[in-house]
Amino acid sequence: MMTKKFLVLLTVLVLFSTMAAPGFAQNGPQCDNVYTVQADDWLSKVAERYFGTILAFPAIIDSTNAAAKMDDSFTAIQNPDEIEVGQQFCIPTQAEAEAFLNPTAAEGKVLVEFWTTDNEEDRVKVYEEVAARYMEQNPNVEVRIVPIEEAGVSQRIAVAVAANRKPDIVRMGIERVAAFAADGILDQDAAMNVINGIGLDDFREGPLQMVKDPASGKYAAVPYDGWIQALWYRQDLFDQLGLAAPESWDAISAANCAVVDQNNFLYGLTIGTDPGQNYGHQVFEQVAISNNAWPFDEAGNVTMNTPEMIEALRFYTSLQDCATPGPQYWRGAREAYEYDQAAMLFYSTYIMDDLVDGSGLEGGGNVELATPDLAQKTGFAPKMQGPNGSASYGQLVTLGILTDADPEAQDVVKFFLTEGYQDVLALAPFGKVPVTKSAVDGWMSSSDYFANYSPDTLNQIANGYDTMQRWLFRPDYDSAQRAVIGDIEGRLLIPQVVSNIALEGSMTPETAAEFLQTQVEQLLAERQAQ
Repeated sequence: MMTKKFLVLLTVLVLFSTMAAPGFAQNGPQCDNVYTVQADDWLSKVAERYFGTILAFPAIIDSTNAAAKMDDSFTAIQNPDEIEVGQQFCIPTQAEAEAFLNPTAAEGKVLVEFWTTDNEEDRVKVYEEVAARYMEQNPNVEVRIVPIEEAGVSQRIAVAVAANRKPDIVRMGIERVAAFAADGILDQDAAMNVINGIGLDDFREGPLQMVKDPASGKYAAVPYDGWIQALWYRQDLFDQLGLAAPESWDAISAANCAVVDQNNFLYGLTIGTDPGQNYGHQVFEQVAISNNAWPFDEAGNVTMNTPEMIEALRFYTSLQDCATPGPQYWRGAREAYEYDQAAMLFYSTYIMDDLVDGSGLEGGGNVELATPDLAQKTGFAPKMQGPNGSASYGQLVTLGILTDADPEAQDVVKFFLTEGYQDVLALAPFGKVPVTKSAVDGWMSSSDYFANYSPDTLNQIANGYDTMQRWLFRPDYDSAQRAVIGDIEGRLLIPQVVSNIALEGSMTPETAAEFLQTQVEQLLAERQAQ
């Protein structure tokens, strides 16, 4: 297996290294040719060979991904930065490539191109159904839904900007908004118009603050949906033992060992100790923020070795004393909770159906829950109180309206947040928590699984945005600092030091913090030199 770094438009990608972009929707693959990747190939080179321009490479991605859904001889291109020798590309027709490069609507209609990372076939179908309802009401507008891969968003937006064919709307994670705003490709006035048109007071304050551009004071994108991470715990056991809800460092630490050997529970919880998995980073970041530990200070200095960071590392790894042994990540944590081995579980709201039916097993089938009514006996603690602060952790998805978008794009975004909103939320109600207050009642009735949870838990989930924080969300961090945060996560630096402290014993919290300081200083220097 050989990977090739994506070399298209190097100068453009440097300028837009934190950005995103789309392909064209297809009813089915239309392979005009089939190309097998050779050594020293890259996507832009293949695009130029067939279409005379490197800017057509996203059309090859979309055609190949469409073919992969119907033909096992093709492999979906998940990340355009990496292709493999021997991989087959479905080369689209010249007409399809031209449609990508120069999208047009039917005569007399305005084209609104909507790129979405909700790219699974059933999800795209719902987006198209919502768009069809909008078009029925607005026959002068053609809304074109374009599914794109999350991993390729930055490269595709960069190429779209270079080709002067930006989409009108892009569904993207909050982590991209600040960089896009800094590069001037988001129409902030359009986002303000949408938010005010729906009703400023209807939006949760937390998501609004996350999308606010500190340089302009305006909302750079429109909040859309997201998920919340929590410490799920056995409420029945905690009540039996008289334990406080695990909402603070003290309460978590006390409960972690207190539940061991009670009602056959073997462990308190499972922390992310697998050095090759990102689960440990997600959990630790919430712990760190609850102690006011951040990777950079207000002056831009790296702060991975502060007393607050050391204290966070010490607390987190100390939980291993009564935690599930061995290298662990989200799957082991989830199954330990479902099998009544551990009494607490760090996980996102995506766990909600698994606590009713049992999660899927790697070998097929589902976990047989040790406690059949597990969901009803589970408590929900999304907010963590630390010595120097508090924090919730999660993800926010936004709809960005790009500069030069037709005014009709604003109306489309409003429609997807009002008349079509419940349709989209219902695609994955556990991972699509609404950002508007008026949508909460409809969301709570969107899944039969919610009947297994108390109104208090559902309300806590709906209100979780108000305290949600991430290192990446901090508004005063610049694009280089945000890129470094992505590097910290991508290179699994936190899981490595957690493993070294909690399992290997080869580091202390102090030496781990110094290691992180050195690594992050080096990463920042590399990013600033680009």
